[in-house]
Amino acid sequence: MQDRTPAPADLEPIERASVDELRALQLDRLRWSLRHAYRNVPHYRAAFDTEGIHPEDCRELADLAAFPFTTKDDLRKNYPFGMFAVPREQVSRIHASSGTTGRATVVGYTAADIRTWSAVMARSIRAAGGRPGDRVHVAYGYGLFTGGLGAHYGAEALGCTVIPVSGGMTERQVTLIRDFAPDVIMVTPSYMLAIVDEMNRRGIDPRATSLQVGIFGAEPWTNDMRQEMEQRLDMHAVDIYGLSEVIGPGVAQECVQSKDGLHIWEDHFYPEIVHPETGEVLPDGEQGELVFTSLTRQAMPVIRYRTRDLTRLLPGTARTMRRMERITGRTDDMIILRGVNLFPTQIEELILRTPALSPHFQCVLSRPGTMDVMTVRVERRPDCPAAQSPAVAADLGALVKNTLGVSVDIDVVDPGGVERSAGKMRRVIDERPHR
Repeated sequence: MQDRTPAPADLEPIERASVDELRALQLDRLRWSLRHAYRNVPHYRAAFDTEGIHPEDCRELADLAAFPFTTKDDLRKNYPFGMFAVPREQVSRIHASSGTTGRATVVGYTAADIRTWSAVMARSIRAAGGRPGDRVHVAYGYGLFTGGLGAHYGAEALGCTVIPVSGGMTERQVTLIRDFAPDVIMVTPSYMLAIVDEMNRRGIDPRATSLQVGIFGAEPWTNDMRQEMEQRLDMHAVDIYGLSEVIGPGVAQECVQSKDGLHIWEDHFYPEIVHPETGEVLPDGEQGELVFTSLTRQAMPVIRYRTRDLTRLLPGTARTMRRMERITGRTDDMIILRGVNLFPTQIEELILRTPALSPHFQCVLSRPGTMDVMTVRVERRPDCPAAQSPAVAADLGALVKNTLGVSVDIDVVDPGGVERSAGKMRRVIDERPHR
């Protein structure tokens, strides 16, 4: 792999600022954001008044803990435009969630917000190892989903050549990678695996492509998956984090030279870690639920938004700004199986320790009797004979039992036997009857 570390001179001044300078900027911007939300969003005015708190009560960063949280339900209750802080005609763009689990959450951007988003995405791509002039293959979905357009505008702002492929049409993805020779690909990690499988099917060596950097996000993935990607593709695999409620992708980015967690762009997004049940703010280094407050967003400021993502905050390394550890899971994708809490990422780590198995898997929950049962459906690798599947299944079952302390069923299927996704992979399938 080529060295893709950006030169120190290429960093923005805020990336090299002292902690004291950064905290002073954050406090100034935080107080503005609280005032902006209170004055212009009825939901925040009512929520602050109910708690007996006013923006002027925020005199230092620690005072933010006294302000109320914002949840996804708050956004849904104010559907579609009730959380906007500017007149609708000043909103340059609208994005929204799919709404598959309920009413969609809608977010808006002024022209200045779009510029901010483009700037943090450009910063993210550069931190990941992208350079001006690189060709960037964008395989995130375009449309109401923020991934495609966020990556597109950021790459253009950095001075890259954008190849706006979007998701799906895997054969075409491979053809364009071969013919257009991109340096960088931006895609979900699970769909990157599908692209690699298609390369192998067509006799194309993934390690011989032009790709130098893969920027993977929109779903949790593990360091074991990173090793799998880098070994199969001979490129840097780095993590990007974002969510539409805060701005989209580009809230935090792993730096290519360190690959030790994602640096949060704290000049625009203020992070907290809270206890998932009590809401108590936890000190840096302790694991809990990630909470964000926007510091510069005009159209739709968010105050203490509960992301449901589980991580911890760590000191900066490649940048002054703090890092967030790779997401271990979400409070809403935690599986409770016979009293044991587990996450799909834990299953992924164990699968990737089993050489005969590929990273394509799903966790299927059922209740054939009075007890819940989980079946891990996972593909064997092409070089693993089908006759070995029972022994491989027994080995993985024992590994799960010994590591996680719970028994699961293992169904080893043929290559291609697990559904593919052009976006976020559906890792958990719940077939239990509704109570």
